[in-house]
Amino acid sequence: MVTGSIVVPETGSGFPDTPREMLDEQIAVLREHAPRWAETDVTARIALLRELMDTTLAAAPDWVAAAAEAKGIAPDSGLMAEDWGSGVVVVLRNLALLAATLTDIAATGRPQPPRVRAISGPGTSEQVAVDVLPTDRMDALLYQGFTAEVRLLPGVTVEQAEARMGRIYRADHRPEPGVALVLGAGNVSSIGPMDALHQLFVEGRVVLLKMNPVNEHLGPHMAAAFEPLVREGLLRIVYGGGEVGAYLTDHDGIDAIHITGSDKTHDAIVFGTGEQGRARKQRGELRLTKPITSELGNVTPVIVVPGPWSAKDLTYQGHNIASMLVNNGGFNCIASRMIVQHRAWSKRRELLDAVRDSLRQADERMPYYPGAVDRWRSFTDAHAGAEWFGRVGDDRVPFTLIPDLEPEPEDDIAFTTEAFCGVMGEVALDTARSIPEFLDAAVAFCNDTLWGTLAASIIVHPRSLADPEVEAAVERAIDRLEYGSVVVNHFTGAAYAFGSPPWGGYPGATETDIRSGRGFVHNTYMLEDVQKTVVRGPFRPPITPAWFHTHRTAHELLPKVARLTATGELSAIPGVLWSALRG
Repeated sequence: MVTGSIVVPETGSGFPDTPREMLDEQIAVLREHAPRWAETDVTARIALLRELMDTTLAAAPDWVAAAAEAKGIAPDSGLMAEDWGSGVVVVLRNLALLAATLTDIAATGRPQPPRVRAISGPGTSEQVAVDVLPTDRMDALLYQGFTAEVRLLPGVTVEQAEARMGRIYRADHRPEPGVALVLGAGNVSSIGPMDALHQLFVEGRVVLLKMNPVNEHLGPHMAAAFEPLVREGLLRIVYGGGEVGAYLTDHDGIDAIHITGSDKTHDAIVFGTGEQGRARKQRGELRLTKPITSELGNVTPVIVVPGPWSAKDLTYQGHNIASMLVNNGGFNCIASRMIVQHRAWSKRRELLDAVRDSLRQADERMPYYPGAVDRWRSFTDAHAGAEWFGRVGDDRVPFTLIPDLEPEPEDDIAFTTEAFCGVMGEVALDTARSIPEFLDAAVAFCNDTLWGTLAASIIVHPRSLADPEVEAAVERAIDRLEYGSVVVNHFTGAAYAFGSPPWGGYPGATETDIRSGRGFVHNTYMLEDVQKTVVRGPFRPPITPAWFHTHRTAHELLPKVARLTATGELSAIPGVLWSALRG
């Protein structure tokens, strides 16, 4: 039985592999500059971040155009919004949040999140929650009704949490100079740059970024955006596939590794390949002992809480769930993969019809990610009831819904394997009668049956929460879901895009059972001892989220948001709000 992510066939866009002698030279340059970076003071780092905002904004149009061309998006398409939003805007936001945190460190000695507080954890224990959204009044204006809190591991006190924030910026905890290898993701164009920023500004290491062969065409645009880092000898960008990656992971000049990609890639690095690698994994014998952090995908659940939904609610949530799949053509580790419903809910079929209607409206996408057609066929061949919305062919992957899955057998490919294309399933649980019992069963199903620990969504009507028992059950579900991010009412990608929350799999993965990975990135308040992030948003917010595939003006809105994020010019706000309100 295949579990986890499917191995992606290796391909490229024509960039030659960086020769080994040049790899050695680039690593030598980074090692030379690592001690200077370790000694660079906060004021100089803030200046560098502000310069990076300027260069990233300047590089943005060519970056977005190159990404769109590779994904088969026409220059006049509304889909041009995609890499403005999930690419440029989130990188600019990451830079701005890091600059704000370092400004706080310079002024007060530590990061200053909006609030640090003790909450009631599962059972009778206490837990620390750190509010990380909204970060300021601009956030409150742009992301109306959205909040995010980071829950720390049980046993950590408020005093300990505050003392440990950003402590690499204290003389007594300054990290040793080092070089981090970032193995970039091939799908979302912000992942590699943001992973590099995390290593530089949160971990304190200089970075060698290897572009993924799928999106290596973006390398020159990343170099232009991050030119100040390249100029200062703090970042180098290289190219190549598995052979280059293997050479770099084993290189004596690399001190730490961060991977965004496949659990299979992780295992190949840590244990090796072939029969020898499988035997090492079975024995728990590591062939590589460097620190490795990772984000490795997910079969992302969307738990739907039964409630008094109107026809407008159903239409809205149909677009919401469909958009979680449609974004980036379904090539996201947090695309909606499994809708989890209560079999007895009277609106269950109507919601599925709303999802179908929304998928019918979605633009046809080119399956630019290698192996997508074969992965789609492995899911549809296994499920005679699969429904697809669009044309089928050797070069096409229509958005696909597999409804009416049974929770058993547990080894169904839709439960155990990340599709990484435009496929999602739906399962109905009938082991419970009441909503609280359904939620308990849904949490157990997600934790125990679905592969991965990265992120999960819960959708719940506000009138349902008016029932104290349902509200308590929802909070219990949030507590018990073993995912690094739990997002209420919205796309789990929001936890990624907001930047201030840590992003990664739920703690507890081991090298031999890596699941969605280990460690967290982003984390612009530089928190330690992270357990999970909880993002909450309105059931139907006053402004349509820009990630909805039905948003009418996202292609004009998001370039404006990029400029506002980079410059902070208040004169840009009316234009942003005008485009947002027309979405």
